[in-house]
Amino acid sequence: MRQAEHEVVGTVERMTAAFQCGDVDAVMKAYESGAVVAFEPGRPVKDSSLMRRTFHDWCALSPRFTYGGHEVLIAGELAVHLAPWQMRGTAPGGAPIEQGGLSVAVLRRQPSGEWLMVIDNPHGQRLLQR
Repeated sequence: MRQAEHEVVGTVERMTAAFQCGDVDAVMKAYESGAVVAFEPGRPVKDSSLMRRTFHDWCALSPRFTYGGHEVLIAGELAVHLAPWQMRGTAPGGAPIEQGGLSVAVLRRQPSGEWLMVIDNPHGQRLLQR
């Protein structure tokens, strides 16, 4: 894997680690201003306040994520990150939760050289299930 690909995966992994620790501020730092996240299939969220609240709600589930690998495609200042994922957590009533999918994310290299997410869709597999 080339250096830029490692940097893209690093952004995703740092966001995931922050998410698992409940650090919503650090999660939000992985996204560009104006980014879009699909918390539900086909329902993208662009409002940063709503994104922050939704991440906070998801953190309450004590999520633990694993990835089945990472594929990164880079063209200039844009990158596409693809990764199958599994999440295990605990519902407020104590019931176990398990979900999985295919994450499709677009990242942009910032003037500082850092990669930030612009589009984050963890539900990329849904089109294959039709």
